[in-house]
Amino acid sequence: MAMLATLGGALALGAGLAVLVLPLLLPELSRARDAVWGAVVLLLGLVLVTSAERLRGAPMLGVLCAGLLIGRLSVEVAQARWRQLSEPEQQRLWSLERWQTALRQFGETAARLPALLIQAVQVVGAWMRERRQPKLSTKRWVRPEPASPEAAAPATTPQAEPADPADPGEGEVGPAAVVASFAEIDALITAAAGEPADPTSEAG
Repeated sequence: MAMLATLGGALALGAGLAVLVLPLLLPELSRARDAVWGAVVLLLGLVLVTSAERLRGAPMLGVLCAGLLIGRLSVEVAQARWRQLSEPEQQRLWSLERWQTALRQFGETAARLPALLIQAVQVVGAWMRERRQPKLSTKRWVRPEPASPEAAAPATTPQAEPADPADPGEGEVGPAAVVASFAEIDALITAAAGEPADPTSEAG
């Protein structure tokens, strides 16, 4: 069973490669999506080759039936495309000159393939290096607007006016008065209370 799976995988790999190079060798029989189907057949061949030891019994029978169906459908598609060609095109496909031209073009394309692969690897490597580098900030910083002259000028603190010694401020105590008698004490008390002084008391 394993040998059968490996053989089927090898056939699928060959068929996939043939479908991939079909646009170069037989452009008259190729179609737009042949490359996609060729890649699918290649993937099938890789699975069969790498997993040949696991395919035993019923799974192997299913793979064998699928391979037969794919082969039958491929033959029918090839016959339908062959019938769509005109008589001169069918005869031209059998000419030796046509195959020499096709093989020469295939060789030129295959010679350019390593350079294309190297270029693709370089592009992928540059992209990977670019992804690894830290991203620079692209934020645009807005310059702050200049402050107005009134706000920019320092706040001037009002200077305290010199205190008038004759007019003591609130909470300040004036110079102490010198009295020589009880009458003067009564007069000062009366003046502080806002009552007119009694002239009789001053006289007494």
